[in-house]
Amino acid sequence: MPITQDLIDTVATDAVSTGIISEIGLALAPTPLVILGLNGLREAQGTDLGVSPWITIGQDAIDAFARVTNDHQWIHVDPQRAASGPFGAAIAHGFLTISLSNSLLWEVAVVTEVQAALNMGVNKVRFPAPVRVGSRLRMHVSLSDVKDIKDNGVETIYHLVYECEGETKPPCVADMVMRYYG
Repeated sequence: MPITQDLIDTVATDAVSTGIISEIGLALAPTPLVILGLNGLREAQGTDLGVSPWITIGQDAIDAFARVTNDHQWIHVDPQRAASGPFGAAIAHGFLTISLSNSLLWEVAVVTEVQAALNMGVNKVRFPAPVRVGSRLRMHVSLSDVKDIKDNGVETIYHLVYECEGETKPPCVADMVMRYYG
C-alpha cells in the first residue's frame, strides 16, 4: 500500500482515538515533503529533508510509555523524587524518544508511488542528553544513503538528529533503515 495523505490522516485519526497523539502533543504538519517513488529517493540521497514540528513530551506520555513497556524506573515516573535526581526533573525514556521516529519522519517526508515501505531497524542509536518532562522536541532528517536491493526495491538510511528546545546536546541521534519496494 503506498503511503498517501489519506493513509497518514487515517493513522493520525487512530492515534487520536487511542490517546497517543493527545498525550504527546503531536500534530501532523500540513505539507510534508513528497518524494516520488524509488527514483525520487535516489535523487534525494545526500540531502537534508527537513525538520519536524515541535512536540511536547508530557508526564502523561512518559507514564503511558512506562505502562506499555513495564519500565517504571523512578527517574521517569516519580516527578517528586526525580526533582532531586541528577537531571532535576523526570525524564523521558530514551526508547520513548526513538519510538517517535516513524511518525515524525512522516511529518517531514512522505514517499509516494511505492508498493510497500518497511522499517528495517535503527542503527547507531545514542541518547547523549535527557528529555526532561515538559520539553519541546523535534527531529532533523537527512537521507544519507540509498542503495538498490533485489525485488525492485531500495534500502535507505535516514540520519535522525533530535533537538530539545534550549539544549545544546541532542537527546537522540540515530540512523533509521527503511526499505521501499516499487
